[in-house]
Amino acid sequence: MGSVGAPPVGWAFTGGDNGQVAKRGAHRAVGGESVRPCACGSGTTYGRCCRPLHRGEAHAATAEQLMRSRFSAFAVGHRDHLLRSWHSSTRPTGLSLDPAQRWLRLEVLDRERGGLLDSTGTVEFRAHYRTAGRTGTLHERSRFVREDGRWVYLDASTG
Repeated sequence: MGSVGAPPVGWAFTGGDNGQVAKRGAHRAVGGESVRPCACGSGTTYGRCCRPLHRGEAHAATAEQLMRSRFSAFAVGHRDHLLRSWHSSTRPTGLSLDPAQRWLRLEVLDRERGGLLDSTGTVEFRAHYRTAGRTGTLHERSRFVREDGRWVYLDASTG
């Protein structure tokens, strides 16, 4: 994986019953957030890209779109979206984000299924971050499924 001070495996860092705390993070959009470039790397503005998903005003059409919105949620500190977009069988009861951890860039490496007509999908990506003055990379394959017709994050493996 080649990361320095890497966070725990996957995006599935629970605060739930086992007491673990998520270390995710938080470059927060301040003023004019709707016209800032979206952290997910789509090339469009946050207001036209991930913000409607974060606010629950829209739902991801594909597994990749959901994965991008989750990366962006970590980057801007939108805990509600992270919990709402987690499968009910793996969702933690709580989630703490580390405001010192900054998510810098997302690279989508591969995707399998996860389209408009699919019920499952996998997205492989690298998420680049900085914490305590050091940079690192999280390399992950996230699995997504539809629950009640909407894409949700199920689990992940790193590698």
